[in-house]
Amino acid sequence: MDTVRWGILGCGAVCERKSGPAMYKTPHSELVAAMRRDRERLEDFARRHGVRKIYTDADALIADPEVDIVYVATPHDTHRDLALRVLAAGKPVYIEKPMAMNAAEAEEILAAAERCGQKVFVALYRRALPYFRKVRELLDAGTIGTPQTVEVRFLRPAVAVDRDREHLPWRLRLEQGGDGYFYDLAPHMLDILDFLLGEIDDAQGFKTNLGGLYDVADTVSATLHFRSGAAGTALWSFVAPEQQREDTIVIAGSRGIVRFSSFRFDPIEVTTAAGVERYEIAPPEHIQQPLIRTIVDELRGEGRCPSTGETAARTVQIMDRIMQQRF
Repeated sequence: MDTVRWGILGCGAVCERKSGPAMYKTPHSELVAAMRRDRERLEDFARRHGVRKIYTDADALIADPEVDIVYVATPHDTHRDLALRVLAAGKPVYIEKPMAMNAAEAEEILAAAERCGQKVFVALYRRALPYFRKVRELLDAGTIGTPQTVEVRFLRPAVAVDRDREHLPWRLRLEQGGDGYFYDLAPHMLDILDFLLGEIDDAQGFKTNLGGLYDVADTVSATLHFRSGAAGTALWSFVAPEQQREDTIVIAGSRGIVRFSSFRFDPIEVTTAAGVERYEIAPPEHIQQPLIRTIVDELRGEGRCPSTGETAARTVQIMDRIMQQRF
């Protein structure tokens, strides 16, 4: 195909800046259709983003012959069902992270893709960002020697919406979002470790609720083991005091360390016997655009997307293992 034509299911906040504009600003890519049940908000989105076809029914958009690939940008609990419907219609699917609510659902999507002969892509877009590709370049070049350990720390205070039990966001509702913010944010961190260090072949973890603001987990810890032999630890807290706020990943090798962040895009800092080097790499205006470009390229037969159903399913499997136990 010369131009890849996108349809979006669920044009909420993530589509406003992160993904939607990338679909019509990327060469050989066009955003032709959008679906949302709230018609007033749907029409507003379509008007502002130049979308010419709108639907309030998901199946109608999926069946549209002018839509080549469907982006599932809805709450986590709908990913499996909508992805299966897209694949059954004979179209590739791009799924927001996490790929599914659990490993069994992810495997079901992969089986359907193989059965239907279609591709699955997942919005774990850090794999395509220059910031994280620079970290991989440094590791591949042996700048810090052989990676041995990794430490992930993501701690932030509760936000205002977390304190209103009567109107909690869907991300804090077990049936829709999974077990707390971990399901929304940790996939990015676990997946980028898979990209940088290779597959995580084992993980153990504990989850708890320390803040009492809602019923799902607000604090998660984990130990990780990589197929390469490297070992790791991770801590996530979504009720930390402001003074403890942190977003860091530190990979230590046999000859030095590299320090970077998951979300803040702090300067990448490499410390070796030769001294300290820093690399400042800002994120693009539309953070999903580099990955979306790789999807467009692959569908046009000109490249490969680094974030597939297979890679994303590995991350869901590790999340399952981490969240098996509660303090």
